Amino acid sequence: MTATDRLHEIHVLLDRLKQDYPAEINSFLGFMGKAEGNPALSTAEKELINIALSVAAQCEWCIALHCRGAIAAGASRDAIMSAAFQAVLMHGGPALMYLVPLSQTLDELLSEPQHG
Repeated sequence: MTATDRLHEIHVLLDRLKQDYPAEINSFLGFMGKAEGNPALSTAEKELINIALSVAAQCEWCIALHCRGAIAAGASRDAIMSAAFQAVLMHGGPALMYLVPLSQTLDELLSEPQHG
């Protein structure tokens, strides 16, 4: 499965949840918007933190989502990998294995025409 596939699955899931469980998903999305809207950290810094947490949590969908966000916010491949290694430092071998989907995601997203 590619990063693009995972990002599409997130979109499909959110659309379905908005239809079937609007109160729950809108509450979550509202909280997410407030948490992400705090100006104490830049968008890139928040996305790098989210990448580290995604690697530690071993969530390939989160990795794709937050890599896309970090790249859009101007984070470099080296910054993204550095954040991921912080997760490995704190979470060990299982997090290290999630550098596989992280690297694949970066290869895919950074090869897109706007980044190539």
